[in-house]
Amino acid sequence: MGTIRSEVKTAAPASDVWSAIRDIGALHTRLAPGFVVDTKLEPGARVVTFVNGMVIREPIVTIDDEARRLVWSAEGGSTTHYNASLQVFARPEGGTTVVWVADFLPDDVKPQLSRALGAGTRAMKQSFDALAK
Repeated sequence: MGTIRSEVKTAAPASDVWSAIRDIGALHTRLAPGFVVDTKLEPGARVVTFVNGMVIREPIVTIDDEARRLVWSAEGGSTTHYNASLQVFARPEGGTTVVWVADFLPDDVKPQLSRALGAGTRAMKQSFDALAK
């Protein structure tokens, strides 16, 4: 199984960052605008449209407010298995670190997913940094 782990550091408060992440229907407006162009909610899931036109259904596994952790899976696209999490950590010196971990099959989609997660990470960083201002 392939794994990709990325981190985003921002000066924004952890509570504001978590608010944007846990708003699962607002990826296209609050979390990753420009990378995600539309999000529709349905019972237990969201349907996400990406800038490249790909549409993925993402069942929500858990929204854990205490741990500030969102977990979802994905149906559609190039993977036979996809499970991911975003977790928010307040930094002792101030600001926030967000850790995104994605586990997937088959392993050979790693280059494609790495590019996609990189673009998503950059979009989130812009959103989080805007919260710090």
